[in-house]
Amino acid sequence: MYKLQYKSFGENAMLIEWQPTISIEILDDILLFQSKILAQKQNLITDIIVGYHSLTIVYNDYIINYLEEITVLQSIYKSELTIKKNSNFLWEIPVCYEDEFGLDLEEISEKTTLSKCEIIQLHSEAIYTVFFIGFLPGFLYLGGLDFRLFFDRKPNPRLQIEKGSVAIGGKQTGIYPSNSPGGWNIIGKTPITFFDVEKEKPCFASPKDRIQFVSVSKKEFFEIQEKVNNKTYQLQQKIIHD
Repeated sequence: MYKLQYKSFGENAMLIEWQPTISIEILDDILLFQSKILAQKQNLITDIIVGYHSLTIVYNDYIINYLEEITVLQSIYKSELTIKKNSNFLWEIPVCYEDEFGLDLEEISEKTTLSKCEIIQLHSEAIYTVFFIGFLPGFLYLGGLDFRLFFDRKPNPRLQIEKGSVAIGGKQTGIYPSNSPGGWNIIGKTPITFFDVEKEKPCFASPKDRIQFVSVSKKEFFEIQEKVNNKTYQLQQKIIHD
């Protein structure tokens, strides 16, 4: 049990905050609390949004009495409800790190004194945890970047970053799911689609899933891209048993 902060967040939302630390233990607690809330109040809630160390609950109607609602939520948090655990997956994401796609590899290499091959190896051998999804639909906030690859965001963001660009920003790595402005450093590109409105579940990944990047050649990149466009590509996944 953590000591949580409960705050009003507009007329029909509540913000719940854990200590400002990024950790798997806090993520587990957030997801358990989320499941407990949904088990008891799902018909009263429009949305429930996971952050690194927060939950935002959006209600169907105005909150009449915030103190009363906080008491209810505190009781739910302490309850011993039996929650069915959802399956989590390790997703293997193909990435081409060649210079055509790795626009900032050279700069990162020069400033970190790591070779491009070392950067690619460090980036692709790690297994990352999906903490939450936000910023853009399908943008995964990932924990687990090797500290040797920490690299400041650009002082002047690019106005256009291509969909699928794999990037490093500060202590994080991520994938741009659509064309977007952005200030992260581009090290490669994936042909995978991270958000598809035509699917029942538009983003395949969920919080607590894992991501591993797999280095592919330019030839393999375009072969996979063609399969993705034809909707014949099968993303590799493995069930995780935590």
